[in-house]
Amino acid sequence: MHHKVTSDNPIGIFDSGIGGLTVVKAIRAALPFEKIIYFGDTARVPYGTKSQVTIRKYAADDTAILMRYQPKLIIVACNTVSALALDVVEKVCGSIPVIGVLKAGAGLAVEATSNNRIGVIGTQATICSNAYACTINELDPDIHVVSKACPLFVPLAEEGLIDHDATRLIARDYLAGIINQDIDTLVLGCTHYPILRRIIEETIGPAICIIDSAEAVALRTRELLEESGLLNNSGEHALPHLMVSDLPQKFSMIYKLFLGSELPDVELVEV
Repeated sequence: MHHKVTSDNPIGIFDSGIGGLTVVKAIRAALPFEKIIYFGDTARVPYGTKSQVTIRKYAADDTAILMRYQPKLIIVACNTVSALALDVVEKVCGSIPVIGVLKAGAGLAVEATSNNRIGVIGTQATICSNAYACTINELDPDIHVVSKACPLFVPLAEEGLIDHDATRLIARDYLAGIINQDIDTLVLGCTHYPILRRIIEETIGPAICIIDSAEAVALRTRELLEESGLLNNSGEHALPHLMVSDLPQKFSMIYKLFLGSELPDVELVEV
């Protein structure tokens, strides 16, 4: 029962919580006329501390919610789902293209490194899956990847502690082991992490190039829509339609803080 997808159909984006707003921001900057449907599973955030079975179930639920809106493309703005359940999303989507943040970020990192030493930080589940190292080494087997799980970064970002001493302290502790590994590139392997970018930069110093996979995804999305002739050229700016599974007021507050703009209504949906 596949509907005919037109350029007017929206882009669907989902994440475990507010992290995917970094992707919304990048997509809006790169493709200002696209309609965006966003779902943040704020009732069940974080995903990165959960088992693969649970993450795969959540991925199917989240995708099904977006599919109600007949999207022309789905962006998995959650690295944990990208690492452990991209196939589940693809199955639920049928013939609709799926872009995962992980592959896009890995590709950008490979282009950026000059000394072939890349650091990756992410959730426990993403780092344990080894998906970044595998994807990077598929692109270039000579690259050495140093990975580090930073589980407390997600709750700190969700609480909006973007300029806080607690975040600085934890960043120093997490990143110490990675900085002395002679990396020249660091992948923010979780869409929540760009929210804490200032503190991460401050901690690792200016010499290391930071890869924000949200920007990589926006580039890949543009390519894909151009190839398939589905770019929206209406010239009309539409506000994104935002949905969460819990705490819409808190989500609104973070949205304003992070995107620096007034926001449309946030709809509460059952997962």
